[in-house]
Amino acid sequence: MNLPARRLAVPFGLAALFGVTTLFAAPTVPGERFVDVLDQPAMESALVTQRLLQASAIAGDRLVAAGARGHIVYSDDGGTSWQQARVPVSADLTALFFVDAMRGWAVGHEGVVLHTADGGVSWDLQLDGRRANALVLEHVNSLPADTDPVLLETLKSEAGRAVADGPSLPFLDVWFADAQEGFVVGAYNLIFHTRDGGKTWEPWVERTQNERFYHLYGIRGSEDGVYITGELGLVLRLDADAGRFLALSTPYEGSWFGLLAKPGLVLAYGLRGTAFRSFDGGQTWEAATTGITTSITAGQVLADGRLLLCSQAGDVLVSDDDGASFQRLALKAPMSYAGLAAAGDTLLLSGPRGVRVERLPPPVATP
Repeated sequence: MNLPARRLAVPFGLAALFGVTTLFAAPTVPGERFVDVLDQPAMESALVTQRLLQASAIAGDRLVAAGARGHIVYSDDGGTSWQQARVPVSADLTALFFVDAMRGWAVGHEGVVLHTADGGVSWDLQLDGRRANALVLEHVNSLPADTDPVLLETLKSEAGRAVADGPSLPFLDVWFADAQEGFVVGAYNLIFHTRDGGKTWEPWVERTQNERFYHLYGIRGSEDGVYITGELGLVLRLDADAGRFLALSTPYEGSWFGLLAKPGLVLAYGLRGTAFRSFDGGQTWEAATTGITTSITAGQVLADGRLLLCSQAGDVLVSDDDGASFQRLALKAPMSYAGLAAAGDTLLLSGPRGVRVERLPPPVATP
């Protein structure tokens, strides 16, 4: 295993697709003092809704989007006007998740985990890469002596390297089962778990069957189970009794950028329009025909059970047969999409050119 080489060679999936490059703050004027993005609140910008916003969410009746330089925006009038949220960092943000109209989380580069209790108007920092690195190092050094020695040596080496490198690794997704229990996942097997709404976070780096430290791109769950997708065909499922994510065999060796989960179904999606679905908890998989060949970047299970996907090329796909087939929606102003969220007939889309609000058609009536 040559992890240092992988650190230089492997991009962070969707971050690479959408050109997120602002991993570190840099002076814009010669001689200007360097300010770390973890110490710099997100700056106000009149053009924020026209710039890269990589994640979308709907919290009650409020629309929320997050993206580059710590920018989070929200709208209470269906997207006619937008307000910029108060965010204590200017790190690039990659994902959003709300459990209700008020409580939500955002994650991103520099190991950032943010929390809101007011529907996205203001955000507090729960975790950053400095603290995350220290927690991982402390955790792996306290693992029991009967831990697999090869794994333990690798974990300690990686934890020490991360501390030396500084808070550079990103979280790439976040999912909560309820207001208290949730996970954040990211690059090089980065994974944390909380049972108190993010007040405290515990590293789970030794609890994944991911010996090569592949990036973890997406996490979702339903009452049937919790799943993680990653690069090079990696799909993991939580063994609740063992408290460990175990690898599943899938028929695809490319990167999975995310997944959809609902009772009786899990669907993983990724590069080149690829999607596979399973009806037995990931034991067997069958191809889903998406009809596209560009990377699928985000998805959602709608309240009525339909599946929604979007692509880097500007496709929005909907399935009312659990992924057996998808139909492409006709949109007013398509663009490259990085995130989506839908509720009722409101469809919120985000990407390199900001946000779009479209109308989501109702399900097709069956005779």
